[in-house]
Amino acid sequence: MGEGVVFAHDPGSAERRRWPRMRLQIPVFVRGLDAYGEEFLDLTKTTNISAVGACLASPRPLRANQFVSLRIPAPSPTSSGLVPEATEAIAARVIRGQHLGDLHLVGVEFVKPLD
Repeated sequence: MGEGVVFAHDPGSAERRRWPRMRLQIPVFVRGLDAYGEEFLDLTKTTNISAVGACLASPRPLRANQFVSLRIPAPSPTSSGLVPEATEAIAARVIRGQHLGDLHLVGVEFVKPLD
């Protein structure tokens, strides 16, 4: 891996994952139904991410096994057309959640691994 990449666990530790997680705070729009059945669209961020899932810092609780849609905000379009105007939505399933202060740490698994 590149210099400056920080893993959420020690690669030499006893914990073995299919894909390494990286501690990256990436802004992401999350759309779905919250634990109370209310539709929402929140701008939040990841706390770590891998090719198969992520941990999100959510302002609301989400139910295990529910599906959400994630979209990474794109920068303002440029006249050159080199920067895409939008990113594709990423379908994910909520695996677990943990209330932590005024946030909920939500673990999600992507329906399809990221390329």
